[in-house]
Amino acid sequence: MDKFLTALQFLTRIRLVSQDTVAPETFGAAVRYFPLVGAVIGAILAAACRLADHNLPIHTLAAGLILLEIFLTGGLHCDGLMDSADGLMSGRSRERMLEIMKDSRVGAHGVIAFVALILVKWSLLLDLLTASPAPAAPLAALFAMPVLGRLAMVIVITSYPYARPEGIGKAFAVYAGRPALYIAAATAALLVAPLGPAGLAALATAALFAVAFGRYATRALGGLTGDTYGAVAETTEVIVLLIFVLFRNSCFW
Repeated sequence: MDKFLTALQFLTRIRLVSQDTVAPETFGAAVRYFPLVGAVIGAILAAACRLADHNLPIHTLAAGLILLEIFLTGGLHCDGLMDSADGLMSGRSRERMLEIMKDSRVGAHGVIAFVALILVKWSLLLDLLTASPAPAAPLAALFAMPVLGRLAMVIVITSYPYARPEGIGKAFAVYAGRPALYIAAATAALLVAPLGPAGLAALATAALFAVAFGRYATRALGGLTGDTYGAVAETTEVIVLLIFVLFRNSCFW
Protein backbone atom coordinates (compact mmCIF):
# COMPACT_ATOMS: atom_id res chain seq x y z
CA MET A 1 0.00 0.00 0.00
CA ASP A 2 2.85 2.42 0.68
CA LYS A 3 3.93 2.29 -2.99
CA PHE A 4 0.37 2.86 -4.20
CA LEU A 5 0.01 5.76 -1.77
CA THR A 6 3.29 7.19 -3.06
CA ALA A 7 1.89 7.12 -6.59
CA LEU A 8 -1.46 8.55 -5.46
CA GLN A 9 0.05 11.39 -3.46
CA PHE A 10 2.58 12.29 -6.16
CA LEU A 11 0.10 12.34 -9.04
CA THR A 12 -2.82 13.94 -7.16
CA ARG A 13 -3.66 16.32 -4.34
CA ILE A 14 -5.16 13.45 -2.33
CA ARG A 15 -3.26 13.07 0.95
CA LEU A 16 -3.98 10.03 3.11
CA VAL A 17 -0.69 9.58 4.99
CA SER A 18 2.39 11.66 5.75
CA GLN A 19 5.36 10.90 3.49
CA ASP A 20 8.06 13.41 4.29
CA THR A 21 10.85 11.48 2.56
CA VAL A 22 10.50 8.82 -0.11
CA ALA A 23 13.37 6.67 -1.36
CA PRO A 24 14.04 6.74 -5.11
CA GLU A 25 13.43 3.00 -5.23
CA THR A 26 9.94 3.54 -3.84
CA PHE A 27 9.22 6.10 -6.54
CA GLY A 28 10.27 3.56 -9.14
CA ALA A 29 8.16 0.80 -7.62
CA ALA A 30 5.17 3.16 -7.52
CA VAL A 31 5.07 3.46 -11.32
CA ARG A 32 3.20 0.16 -11.70
CA TYR A 33 0.27 1.67 -9.79
CA PHE A 34 -0.18 4.70 -12.05
CA PRO A 35 -3.25 3.26 -13.86
CA LEU A 36 -4.86 2.56 -10.47
CA VAL A 37 -4.31 6.21 -9.55
CA GLY A 38 -5.97 7.06 -12.86
CA ALA A 39 -8.89 4.85 -11.84
CA VAL A 40 -9.29 6.86 -8.62
CA ILE A 41 -9.33 10.10 -10.60
CA GLY A 42 -11.68 8.63 -13.19
CA ALA A 43 -14.09 7.33 -10.56
CA ILE A 44 -14.27 10.77 -8.96
CA LEU A 45 -14.88 12.45 -12.34
CA ALA A 46 -17.56 9.95 -13.33
CA ALA A 47 -19.29 10.27 -9.94
CA ALA A 48 -19.22 14.06 -10.17
CA CYS A 49 -20.69 13.90 -13.68
CA ARG A 50 -23.44 11.55 -12.56
CA LEU A 51 -24.36 13.67 -9.55
CA ALA A 52 -24.31 16.96 -11.45
CA ASP A 53 -26.15 15.67 -14.51
CA HIS A 54 -29.53 17.40 -14.99
CA ASN A 55 -28.54 19.90 -12.26
CA LEU A 56 -26.06 21.99 -14.26
CA PRO A 57 -26.18 23.40 -17.78
CA ILE A 58 -24.30 21.11 -20.14
CA HIS A 59 -21.57 23.66 -20.97
CA THR A 60 -21.01 24.43 -17.31
CA LEU A 61 -20.81 20.73 -16.48
CA ALA A 62 -18.15 20.12 -19.14
CA ALA A 63 -16.07 23.03 -17.89
CA GLY A 64 -16.52 21.95 -14.28
CA LEU A 65 -15.27 18.43 -15.02
CA ILE A 66 -12.13 19.79 -16.65
CA LEU A 67 -11.49 22.09 -13.69
CA LEU A 68 -12.12 19.23 -11.26
CA GLU A 69 -9.45 17.10 -12.91
CA ILE A 70 -6.98 19.99 -12.84
CA PHE A 71 -7.73 20.45 -9.15
CA LEU A 72 -7.30 16.75 -8.40
CA THR A 73 -3.91 16.61 -10.14
CA GLY A 74 -2.75 20.04 -9.01
CA GLY A 75 -2.19 20.97 -12.65
CA LEU A 76 0.97 18.82 -12.59
CA HIS A 77 0.53 17.35 -16.06
CA CYS A 78 -0.70 20.62 -17.56
CA ASP A 79 2.51 22.26 -16.37
CA GLY A 80 4.48 19.48 -18.05
CA LEU A 81 2.54 19.97 -21.28
CA MET A 82 3.28 23.69 -21.34
CA ASP A 83 6.98 23.26 -20.59
CA SER A 84 7.26 20.52 -23.22
CA ALA A 85 5.54 22.65 -25.84
CA ASP A 86 7.87 25.58 -25.13
CA GLY A 87 10.91 23.35 -25.54
CA LEU A 88 9.93 21.01 -28.35
CA MET A 89 8.36 23.74 -30.49
CA SER A 90 11.23 26.19 -30.05
CA GLY A 91 13.25 24.83 -32.97
CA ARG A 92 16.46 25.13 -30.94
CA SER A 93 19.25 22.67 -30.24
CA ARG A 94 18.69 19.70 -27.93
CA GLU A 95 20.55 21.35 -25.05
CA ARG A 96 18.64 24.62 -25.47
CA MET A 97 15.30 22.77 -25.57
CA LEU A 98 16.07 21.16 -22.22
CA GLU A 99 17.04 24.54 -20.77
CA ILE A 100 13.79 26.10 -21.98
CA MET A 101 11.75 23.28 -20.47
CA LYS A 102 13.47 23.77 -17.12
CA ASP A 103 12.64 27.50 -17.08
CA SER A 104 9.75 28.22 -14.70
CA ARG A 105 8.39 30.89 -17.03
CA VAL A 106 5.77 29.90 -19.62
CA GLY A 107 6.25 30.96 -23.22
CA ALA A 108 3.84 31.50 -26.09
CA HIS A 109 3.96 27.89 -27.26
CA GLY A 110 3.11 26.66 -23.78
CA VAL A 111 0.11 28.98 -23.50
CA ILE A 112 -1.13 27.97 -26.96
CA ALA A 113 -0.78 24.27 -26.11
CA PHE A 114 -2.68 24.66 -22.83
CA VAL A 115 -5.50 26.69 -24.36
CA ALA A 116 -5.81 24.20 -27.23
CA LEU A 117 -5.88 21.32 -24.75
CA ILE A 118 -8.71 22.84 -22.71
CA LEU A 119 -10.68 23.81 -25.82
CA VAL A 120 -10.48 20.35 -27.38
CA LYS A 121 -11.26 18.56 -24.10
CA TRP A 122 -14.26 20.82 -23.51
CA SER A 123 -15.55 20.25 -27.06
CA LEU A 124 -15.18 16.47 -26.86
CA LEU A 125 -16.88 16.33 -23.47
CA LEU A 126 -19.78 18.34 -24.87
CA ASP A 127 -20.06 15.87 -27.75
CA LEU A 128 -20.23 13.00 -25.26
CA LEU A 129 -22.61 14.70 -22.83
CA THR A 130 -25.07 15.43 -25.63
CA ALA A 131 -24.86 11.97 -27.21
CA SER A 132 -28.35 10.59 -26.59
CA PRO A 133 -27.74 7.15 -28.20
CA ALA A 134 -25.27 6.27 -25.42
CA PRO A 135 -26.06 8.26 -22.25
CA ALA A 136 -23.44 6.35 -20.25
CA ALA A 137 -20.68 7.13 -22.76
CA PRO A 138 -19.41 10.23 -20.90
CA LEU A 139 -19.16 8.26 -17.65
CA ALA A 140 -17.12 5.53 -19.33
CA ALA A 141 -14.92 8.08 -21.09
CA LEU A 142 -14.30 10.06 -17.90
CA PHE A 143 -13.22 6.86 -16.15
CA ALA A 144 -11.00 5.55 -18.97
CA MET A 145 -9.39 8.90 -19.76
CA PRO A 146 -7.09 9.19 -16.70
CA VAL A 147 -6.47 5.43 -16.55
CA LEU A 148 -5.04 5.37 -20.07
CA GLY A 149 -3.31 8.71 -19.64
CA ARG A 150 -1.31 7.22 -16.74
CA LEU A 151 -0.68 4.02 -18.69
CA ALA A 152 0.88 6.16 -21.42
CA MET A 153 3.17 7.63 -18.77
CA VAL A 154 4.26 4.15 -17.71
CA ILE A 155 4.99 3.19 -21.33
CA VAL A 156 7.33 6.12 -21.92
CA ILE A 157 8.91 5.88 -18.46
CA THR A 158 9.85 2.23 -18.89
CA SER A 159 10.63 2.20 -22.62
CA TYR A 160 12.74 5.29 -23.26
CA PRO A 161 15.81 6.84 -21.59
CA TYR A 162 15.72 9.84 -19.29
CA ALA A 163 17.11 12.93 -20.98
CA ARG A 164 18.68 14.64 -17.96
CA PRO A 165 21.44 13.47 -15.61
CA GLU A 166 19.09 14.26 -12.74
CA GLY A 167 15.53 15.41 -12.16
CA ILE A 168 12.32 14.56 -10.37
CA GLY A 169 11.42 11.93 -12.96
CA LYS A 170 14.83 10.27 -12.89
CA ALA A 171 13.85 7.88 -10.09
CA PHE A 172 10.83 6.72 -12.07
CA ALA A 173 12.93 5.96 -15.14
CA VAL A 174 15.79 4.28 -13.28
CA TYR A 175 13.91 2.15 -10.75
CA ALA A 176 10.59 1.32 -12.45
CA GLY A 177 11.84 -1.66 -14.43
CA ARG A 178 10.18 -3.51 -17.27
CA PRO A 179 7.82 -5.51 -14.97
CA ALA A 180 6.13 -2.22 -14.06
CA LEU A 181 5.00 -1.87 -17.67
CA TYR A 182 3.50 -5.37 -17.77
CA ILE A 183 1.66 -4.87 -14.47
CA ALA A 184 0.39 -1.43 -15.46
CA ALA A 185 -0.73 -2.62 -18.89
CA ALA A 186 -2.59 -5.59 -17.40
CA THR A 187 -4.22 -3.35 -14.81
CA ALA A 188 -5.32 -0.82 -17.41
CA ALA A 189 -6.69 -3.56 -19.66
CA LEU A 190 -8.75 -5.05 -16.83
CA LEU A 191 -10.13 -1.61 -16.00
CA VAL A 192 -11.17 -0.52 -19.49
CA ALA A 193 -12.04 -3.83 -21.21
CA PRO A 194 -15.53 -3.92 -19.58
CA LEU A 195 -16.27 -0.61 -21.31
CA GLY A 196 -16.75 -2.39 -24.61
CA PRO A 197 -15.26 -1.71 -28.04
CA ALA A 198 -14.65 1.96 -27.21
CA GLY A 199 -12.54 0.99 -24.21
CA LEU A 200 -10.50 -1.54 -26.18
CA ALA A 201 -9.99 0.87 -29.08
CA ALA A 202 -8.92 3.60 -26.65
CA LEU A 203 -6.47 1.22 -24.97
CA ALA A 204 -4.82 0.28 -28.26
CA THR A 205 -4.72 3.86 -29.54
CA ALA A 206 -3.29 5.19 -26.28
CA ALA A 207 -0.50 2.61 -26.35
CA LEU A 208 0.39 3.36 -29.97
CA PHE A 209 0.37 7.09 -29.33
CA ALA A 210 2.62 6.72 -26.28
CA VAL A 211 5.16 4.79 -28.34
CA ALA A 212 5.05 7.40 -31.12
CA PHE A 213 5.41 10.26 -28.61
CA GLY A 214 8.29 8.50 -26.87
CA ARG A 215 10.17 8.04 -30.14
CA TYR A 216 9.60 11.64 -31.15
CA ALA A 217 10.75 13.05 -27.81
CA THR A 218 13.79 10.76 -27.75
CA ARG A 219 14.86 11.95 -31.20
CA ALA A 220 14.39 15.58 -30.22
CA LEU A 221 15.72 15.55 -26.65
CA GLY A 222 17.76 12.36 -26.36
CA GLY A 223 15.16 10.94 -24.01
CA LEU A 224 12.19 12.03 -21.92
CA THR A 225 11.82 14.22 -18.85
CA GLY A 226 9.28 14.73 -16.10
CA ASP A 227 7.68 17.43 -18.24
CA THR A 228 7.21 15.11 -21.20
CA TYR A 229 5.69 12.50 -18.87
CA GLY A 230 3.00 15.04 -18.05
CA ALA A 231 2.62 16.03 -21.69
CA VAL A 232 2.01 12.47 -22.84
CA ALA A 233 -0.61 11.99 -20.12
CA GLU A 234 -2.58 15.08 -21.15
CA THR A 235 -2.43 14.45 -24.89
CA THR A 236 -3.38 10.80 -24.43
CA GLU A 237 -6.46 11.87 -22.46
CA VAL A 238 -7.60 13.96 -25.43
CA ILE A 239 -7.13 10.99 -27.76
CA VAL A 240 -9.13 8.75 -25.42
CA LEU A 241 -12.01 11.22 -25.41
CA LEU A 242 -11.88 11.36 -29.20
CA ILE A 243 -12.08 7.57 -29.46
CA PHE A 244 -15.14 7.50 -27.20
CA VAL A 245 -16.78 10.19 -29.31
CA LEU A 246 -16.16 8.14 -32.46
CA PHE A 247 -17.49 4.96 -30.81
CA ARG A 248 -20.39 6.53 -28.91
CA ASN A 249 -22.99 4.91 -31.17
CA SER A 250 -21.54 1.38 -30.84
CA CYS A 251 -21.09 0.95 -27.09
CA PHE A 252 -22.40 -1.82 -24.84
CA TRP A 253 -23.66 0.44 -22.06
